[in-house]
Amino acid sequence: MPRMTGVRKAKTALDTPCLPAEYARAVNDSELDGQVVLVTGGGRGVGEGIARELAAAGARVAVSARTREQVDAVAGEIGGLAIIADVTDRDSIETMVEQVEAELGPIDLLVANAGRNVREQRAWEVDPHDWWNVFEVNVFGVYLCCRAVIPGMLERLEDRGEATSGVAGRIVITGSGASYLPHSGSTAYSSSKAAIWRFGNVLAEQLEGRVPVFVISPGLVKTEMTKAAPDDAPWTPPELAPRLVRALASGRADALSGRYIHAEHDDIDELIRRADEIQEGDLNAIRLQR
Repeated sequence: MPRMTGVRKAKTALDTPCLPAEYARAVNDSELDGQVVLVTGGGRGVGEGIARELAAAGARVAVSARTREQVDAVAGEIGGLAIIADVTDRDSIETMVEQVEAELGPIDLLVANAGRNVREQRAWEVDPHDWWNVFEVNVFGVYLCCRAVIPGMLERLEDRGEATSGVAGRIVITGSGASYLPHSGSTAYSSSKAAIWRFGNVLAEQLEGRVPVFVISPGLVKTEMTKAAPDDAPWTPPELAPRLVRALASGRADALSGRYIHAEHDDIDELIRRADEIQEGDLNAIRLQR
């Protein structure tokens, strides 16, 4: 059976309940000073929380989404840059990246957070366009955003020269427990999030030592996308995912590149301490085990 490899046990069952992580606050309120961050899907929900948290840490944040009122409101409140973009459109994404770098500077962190779901009880009754558009946003959109920022990151690293240590930038991709948990409900959403986990994992291998890539699960956060869930669902505190992304942006967790990290069930400080063990045991990864 497919199993989720975690730090608590080498072979933890997918549906084994985990205790919430106890997250410390940031190291300091200026740990991200000078960083330029692009957050897609930043106009509401998890993306909005991430944008606010990173701005509070001193980053210059570009907030991107399709709804002008939302991005204008968030960017205005955090002193960021509001950008309207469609992550499924290549030209729109390339223009977005060009605008961010022209106004804020080279992008240090991409938070590929934009995503969607479709109401689905029976896959065969969903409109095929709506079903496929979930993949266009959740998978192709992440690919287009990564494709647009990576060349510039690598070029800047090369310009610094071989004698210079450090990484070229970082990428955080919003995944989901729906990629591996049983009874996830939607074929479109679950399979798209499974695909984006594998995309991020392989991309991290391709960029090893240059651009750390992380796939995170925010947990079950109350947002527009999850409004159909019952009130007594096991809701995740909304501040955990933003705090996790803040830690990843700081560079303290670069040794965990390519890993799947849950905002509620993983303690990022513990994972950082155990990074060698995690890499050696291939933990915090979604694998097939027999």
